[in-house]
Amino acid sequence: MSAGFRISPALWDKIHHFASFPQTGVSLQQMVLFGQNPSQGTLLKASQFLAEELPVRLAHRVKELDELPHNLSTMPSIKKVKNWYAQSFEELITFPPITLPLNIRQALIVPRADELHLPESTPNPSLAHFIEDYGHSNGNGPPSGNGYNKLKLRVPMERRYYANTTAVNWPPEVQDYNKRFTKMLDAIKSRHDPTVTTVAQGILEWKKSQNARHIGLDIQAWLDRFYMSRIGIRFLIGQHVALNTQQAHQDYVGIICTKANVHDIVQEAIENARFVCEEHYAMFKGPPVQLICPKNLSFPYIPGHLSHICFELLKNSLRAVVERFGVDKEDSFPPIKVVVVEGTEDITIKISDEGGGIPRSAIPLIWTYMYTTMENKGLDQDFQASDFKAPMAGFGYGLPLSRLYARYFGGDLRLIAMDGFGTDVYIHLNRLSSSREPLP
Repeated sequence: MSAGFRISPALWDKIHHFASFPQTGVSLQQMVLFGQNPSQGTLLKASQFLAEELPVRLAHRVKELDELPHNLSTMPSIKKVKNWYAQSFEELITFPPITLPLNIRQALIVPRADELHLPESTPNPSLAHFIEDYGHSNGNGPPSGNGYNKLKLRVPMERRYYANTTAVNWPPEVQDYNKRFTKMLDAIKSRHDPTVTTVAQGILEWKKSQNARHIGLDIQAWLDRFYMSRIGIRFLIGQHVALNTQQAHQDYVGIICTKANVHDIVQEAIENARFVCEEHYAMFKGPPVQLICPKNLSFPYIPGHLSHICFELLKNSLRAVVERFGVDKEDSFPPIKVVVVEGTEDITIKISDEGGGIPRSAIPLIWTYMYTTMENKGLDQDFQASDFKAPMAGFGYGLPLSRLYARYFGGDLRLIAMDGFGTDVYIHLNRLSSSREPLP
C-alpha cells in the first residue's frame, strides 16, 4: 500500500509546521449534540474541522516516530508505521478544498441568533496520569517549562465545529465534497488498521536488537501517548464516516450510542470471553460468571470501547481461575463476579476473581506493554487485524490498552490484587460525557 512511500524534505517541512500547533480535544457530549440530524452543511463543517485537525494530530505522531529514544526509530516496522502516518498526512493536506459561492460561505461562517452552541468540554482527568506515571505534561494542558508552550494557539473546538444551517439549500458540490472526503478518510482508516500489531512487531525487533528483556519507562510513556492518540484519530474518523454513510438510528449518533445498555454490553463480553476460554483450553464448560447489574442502566458511550475493555479483563480472570484450579475442575470453579453500580459521576464495573492474585512486586509490570509469558513469539507478517481481535492476547497489550480506552473519555481502570486469593479490577466510566480527549 505504501511500500514505496518516502518522506520528501518538503513534506518534512510541512510536518514540522503542523506539529507546531496544539491538538484540539472533543468530548462525547459535544459529538452527540453536533451529530444529531446533521445537514450537508453541518457535515461540511465537520469535514473542514477534520481537514484541519487530523493533519495536526498525524504530524505530532510522525515527528515523534522519527525521534524515538534508543534507536527505536530505526526499526523496520516503526519506519513502516511512520510512512503510513506521513502518507495519510500528505493525502489530507493535498485534498482539493471546496469552492463555494459567497452566500454559502457566509451561511457557514456567520452565527445566527437561534444557533445552538456546543457546550464547553472539561479537561480530561487522565492527563494527570501522564504526569503522575511519566513525570511530564503534554500539549493539551497548561503551558509548562517542557517546550510545549512553544505551540501556536488555535480557536477552541466548540467555537468552530458547529453550524446550524438547516435553512440553507446546499448545492450538489457540497454533497460531492463530503462523499469524496469521507471516502479518503475510510481509506486512511484501513491503511492504519494494522498499526497496533506493527508497532508491537517494532518493539519486538528492538528488544531482539538490544537484547533487552523489558522496555524502559520512556518507551512505555511513548506507547501510551501513541496509542491514546490513535484511539482519538480512529474515533474522529469512525464518527465522521458513520455520520456520512449510515442510516439515521434513534439511539445512535454516528458510532456513539446515546443509550448504551451496560447490562447487555457486559453480558455479551462475558459470553464472548467464556467462549474463547473454552476453545483455548478445550473445555466443555468454563468458569461461571455472575453479573449483578440493573437491566435498564444506560448512558452515552461507544459500545465497542466498553465491550473491548470488559472482554479483555474477563479473559484475564477466566484464564487465572482455570490455571489456578486446573482444567479438570470444570464443575467446581469459583464464580467470577461482575458488579455494576451507577454513581453521581461514574458508572463503575468491578470484576472479581479467585484466580490466585498477583504478587505485589509484579503489580507495576502488569501495565507494561509486552509484559507477557510469550516472550519469544513474533507476529505474523501478514497479520492485518485491528485492536479488537483476540490474537493480541498474549503480547501483553490487554491491560494497558484497556486502561487507555477507559481513560479516553475521562474514566479509568484500577486493579487491586490479593496475592494467594484473587484480583479485583475496577472500570470507572464517566457518565457525564463532558471530558474532552486527553491529547498527549
